[in-house]
Amino acid sequence: MNVTQSEKVRTGRGFFAALDQSGGSTPKALAEYGVERDRYSSDAEMFDLVHAMRTRVLTSPAFDGSRVLAAILFEQTMERDVSGVPAARYLWDEKNVVPFLKVDEGLAPEQDGVQLMKPIDTLDDLLERAQRHQIFGTKMRSVINDADEAGISAIVGQQFSYASRILAAGLVPIIEPEVSISSPHKEQAETLLRDAITKHVQALPEGATVMLKITIPTRPGLYGDLASDPRVLRVVALSGGYSRDEACARLARDPTLIASFSRALLEGLTENQTDKQFNTQLESSIKQIYQASVHKQPTSP
Repeated sequence: MNVTQSEKVRTGRGFFAALDQSGGSTPKALAEYGVERDRYSSDAEMFDLVHAMRTRVLTSPAFDGSRVLAAILFEQTMERDVSGVPAARYLWDEKNVVPFLKVDEGLAPEQDGVQLMKPIDTLDDLLERAQRHQIFGTKMRSVINDADEAGISAIVGQQFSYASRILAAGLVPIIEPEVSISSPHKEQAETLLRDAITKHVQALPEGATVMLKITIPTRPGLYGDLASDPRVLRVVALSGGYSRDEACARLARDPTLIASFSRALLEGLTENQTDKQFNTQLESSIKQIYQASVHKQPTSP
């Protein structure tokens, strides 16, 4: 593990940029950027367009390690270059931003109020490539739609089962069991989730560290004990469908969390903006998310 990167992730003031839209979520991300479906007729063309969008974000002067602690990449982004440099290396060497990799293969159909991850059949190969690209950690997402104890237990069990393999490969896993913001029993689901995660964290082998990525909880401070646990490197929060304004307002009320936003970060950016307009909008977004993330954070040592 890169000790400098680990220290930045644990104590840095700032937030995570989630730039990991995969095949399923890319068309929507492109549409919001102003690139409609008639602009591409194959996955290859679609991924070229989304890489151009991500490159514009990563190379913007607004995007740097003074406020963005880390960026979560899609597998194809990791395998591509940014300004002639492999993406993960560009992030760390040029921007001082810690690179993470999304490793899940999407969601299984709902059962017991949750959607587990589909089996990650390519995990060993992915982890080997991630090591080669000097990726620091990984991220994998599953979804909780209701407060079903058996379902939530299954989700957390699956997450930690994959996490042990990721830890064995020398990377830090981000465990992301997202609670849907439209869940009819969101607060109850979050309490069940916190309790299930706590049990698994307490059972981690000595020296193992994980990260958590969660929906901003209804009750601020719900994950406070986990955030202060030495086995938890950081707890980050997703925007989960809230607008950027709403997500930032909720985040600012919770001193134990920092942002790991995707759609909320890119909100307002469009392909037809001039570079000046694009950079001004991104600067505004980054400033707002940064301020919500550091609102009550202790100053890092």
